Amino acid sequence: MKIQTNSPDWSALIPVLPNQGPRTAALYDAIRRLIESGAVPPRGKLPPSRDLAKGLKVSRAAVVAAFEMLIADGFAEARTGSGTFVAAQVPLLRRPAADTAPAPEAPPPLPGTLGAAMADDRTLKTFRTLLSWHLARPGAEHFNYGDPRGGLGFREAVVSYLRAARGVRCDVNSIIIISGTQQGLDLVIRSALRPGDAAWIEDPCYPMALEALTGAGVRVVGVPVDSEGLDPARGEALMPKARAAYVTPSHQFPLGVTMTMRRRLALIDWAKRNDAWIIEDDYDSEFRYAGPRLTALQGIDDAGRVIYVGTFSKVLFPGLRIGYAVIPEPLLGQVVALRNRTDRYPPTLAEAALTDLLREGHFAAHIRRARRRAQAARDALVEGLRSGPNPGLEVTVPDQGLHLIADLTTGARDTEVALAAKSVGLAARPLSSMYVSEPARQGLVIGFSGFTGDDLRLAASRLAAII
Repeated sequence: MKIQTNSPDWSALIPVLPNQGPRTAALYDAIRRLIESGAVPPRGKLPPSRDLAKGLKVSRAAVVAAFEMLIADGFAEARTGSGTFVAAQVPLLRRPAADTAPAPEAPPPLPGTLGAAMADDRTLKTFRTLLSWHLARPGAEHFNYGDPRGGLGFREAVVSYLRAARGVRCDVNSIIIISGTQQGLDLVIRSALRPGDAAWIEDPCYPMALEALTGAGVRVVGVPVDSEGLDPARGEALMPKARAAYVTPSHQFPLGVTMTMRRRLALIDWAKRNDAWIIEDDYDSEFRYAGPRLTALQGIDDAGRVIYVGTFSKVLFPGLRIGYAVIPEPLLGQVVALRNRTDRYPPTLAEAALTDLLREGHFAAHIRRARRRAQAARDALVEGLRSGPNPGLEVTVPDQGLHLIADLTTGARDTEVALAAKSVGLAARPLSSMYVSEPARQGLVIGFSGFTGDDLRLAASRLAAII
């Protein structure tokens, strides 16, 4: 094959280099793009370094260095006495046209969005101070790979909190720090269950828990929830050989009911008889507005069948990505090993600041403020939903949690009403979408955490006016 020795007409191909920045790197990128796009063919000769330097008004040394980078990466080759040529085999890539328009920013969440947290200036200032203190005096734990369960000091602080606030039976060896509830569910499901195993889940349910179970190949049956919570007798009738049950007994998601003591004892008895596991997701127990403090299901389990999972996301902010799981002894080794393989260990800097937040009383004070603000936001949302001329919504006012249920009384489909709510600035999830089986109830699931009372009242009143 005849070798091309004449330089192609580069007048239309000379790249425009940026005014600032490394010239060699910019020239390398520009010539490489020409080669990969096919504008300069394989075996084509590159212009002499002097000519290219003169045309681009850069130093010849910069051009020579760019050529050397192309040769080192296999895009070009030097031939003594002939010059520099494009390599015979190079990748030819179709590059999309450059989009100079800035990427659109994600819109802020609408009032009513589930999972939002309210920023607390006092807590953020304290947390920032604690982070800065530990960053200015970094301990050795920040420069070494740590315990996959989490730092000992932080686990001790979490144990003290859970024992006092939730009646959980735990010690520092049974606690594992996780990056939120979802990771905890994934670790537990993959450690305790195998593809093809059967599990119960509440019906309706927390959709992400359903995804975690089905994604692991678990056969899931929805067990109906009534005013007493999940019914173990119905579960045994539907799937008697289930290996696990996922429940939210303190505040069922999404219906908001609390599992009665007789149902709790029946569920634990079922787990003992069948050597099964109970996964307790205690996602928002800190937000209780009336009545006595509820003890966790795990706290009344005398057989070690309950796996307890919680998070700091709802109380502080989701961006923290720190939660905790209390693992029974038979599963502990498997969960720790899986945690170690997939995520090594939790972030030590955030752990250190959270440890101080818990030990010094800042966390307890934050909960008291957050609870008052959430209750005020709940009341504003209820006021707005009940303001319509026609009572198209029947609102259940929860005494715990960060969301409520608004039942539809007009016969409309909740999927359609949820779209109407969005059009007037209120986020609402259709309750029917959270059922495992055929939906028995049409309603809206609306959050009230993370938004001002005025914003919630206004958006809710707009919806109430059109139903």
